Amino acid sequence: MKSLAYFLTVVLAATLITGCTDFAELEKDPNRAVTAPPSLIFRGIQTDMYFAPWGDEQRYNQFWCSNYNYYDDNEYNWTGANLRFTTLKNVLKMEEEALTSGADAVNPYSALGKFFRAYAYYDMTSRVGDLPLEQALSGDENIAPAYSSQKAIFAQVLTWLDEANSEFTTLIANIDLTLGGDIYFGNDLSKWQKVNNALRMRVLIALSKRADESDLGVQAKMAEMVANPTKYPMMESNADNMAYTFNSNLNKYPFNPDNFGFYALRYNTSATYVNTLADLRDPRVFVVAEPATAKLAGGLTAADYEAYVGAPSDEGLDDMSTKVQNGEYSLINKERYFSSYEGERSIQIGYPEMCFNIAEAINRGWAAGDAADWYKKGITASMAFYGITDAIALNTYLAQEKVAYKGGVEGLTQILTQKYLAFHQHSGLEAYYNWRRTGVPAFAQGGPGTGNGGVIPSRFQYPTSERDNNSANYKAALISQFGSEVDDNTAKMWLIK
Repeated sequence: MKSLAYFLTVVLAATLITGCTDFAELEKDPNRAVTAPPSLIFRGIQTDMYFAPWGDEQRYNQFWCSNYNYYDDNEYNWTGANLRFTTLKNVLKMEEEALTSGADAVNPYSALGKFFRAYAYYDMTSRVGDLPLEQALSGDENIAPAYSSQKAIFAQVLTWLDEANSEFTTLIANIDLTLGGDIYFGNDLSKWQKVNNALRMRVLIALSKRADESDLGVQAKMAEMVANPTKYPMMESNADNMAYTFNSNLNKYPFNPDNFGFYALRYNTSATYVNTLADLRDPRVFVVAEPATAKLAGGLTAADYEAYVGAPSDEGLDDMSTKVQNGEYSLINKERYFSSYEGERSIQIGYPEMCFNIAEAINRGWAAGDAADWYKKGITASMAFYGITDAIALNTYLAQEKVAYKGGVEGLTQILTQKYLAFHQHSGLEAYYNWRRTGVPAFAQGGPGTGNGGVIPSRFQYPTSERDNNSANYKAALISQFGSEVDDNTAKMWLIK
């Protein structure tokens, strides 16, 4: 009996051990990958980071308007921001998989990981203010990470971009290192280095109201970048643009022949954009808009700048819809934007913006150089995007009294206005961020179409997930920034105070 009892005990123990092992194996989902090539994750990150044309951001930039409230309106009733922490987890995974696959500590995906961290955090903090930083990127499943100040976030963003630039320089010198999964530049690291540095310039310019804070070193950093393109390679033309490409298969341009009937008459141009073009006698207006039919009926032609009229973004939708039906406003150029599935490339970070950022830095006295030259380069590059390359036409435009660079405060307004025009349907909320920072150009607000009490917000609110899952840190961040626990979309964040 003792032998039998011993035998049963051994069998039972073996069964329990085997059962535990089998249970651990059963926990694994055979249909869900736990590893992936870094190139595959990289491809997904690029898609996640892309800002589409003709989306909400571009209405908030006042490039276009909805005149039919069944689909959209033009109100600024901003609530919780869309943040990118899920994508940042994928960035961590991309870096991890590169190391797992045998890459050195400095590898193409480590450099790109720093770029994408900076790209995501710059946009996220520009939307809301303070954010979780160190604890949010620790790799741990911490659902209540502490917040860092917006100043600390900007300092970290600049550090990431500087480190990425150094890593790109090292990697480009080693021709044996390769990249995969690149949807923008065909795995060309030198192009990514230029984009990285253009983003660094964007971030430095965004800090213009904080340029006197010595510990950030905004002016000195910008001066070094402009003076030392060997250390900080810069974009040289539109060929260096980080631009998203559409196709006729699964990745169609947002406006295309399939949705012509839904959108072509329900979305029209905005006054902030089109009226500025018309006032400057800018030939881009002929490319992006159609003449108002009432103006044509009154004797003007499609070649007359006065025939192009945008709708005020703060106008009530009933009035706007009636005026559109009466032909008083210009519609979006249907031939350009609805006739194909490929559409136009969507610039995320571009050469024209970089030129205007350098011109602004020189105008502000941050860097040495010819602001007028960079201003002209930016205009010329933006014109070329729209196929306007005739030298005589360009020189005529640049020589106009309203366009010829004047320097000083007036020159700064010219730079900012032309940067706004170049942002049309590009670069997410950059046009709005620049308006919020400078007030140029004047955005329409105050009418019934603005919503939000007639005021364009200064920020988005935090996502409800922060309020629900990270309540203590969320409230502390609001009090620290704005003096109360009210998540007010009109409150001024550190960046723009």
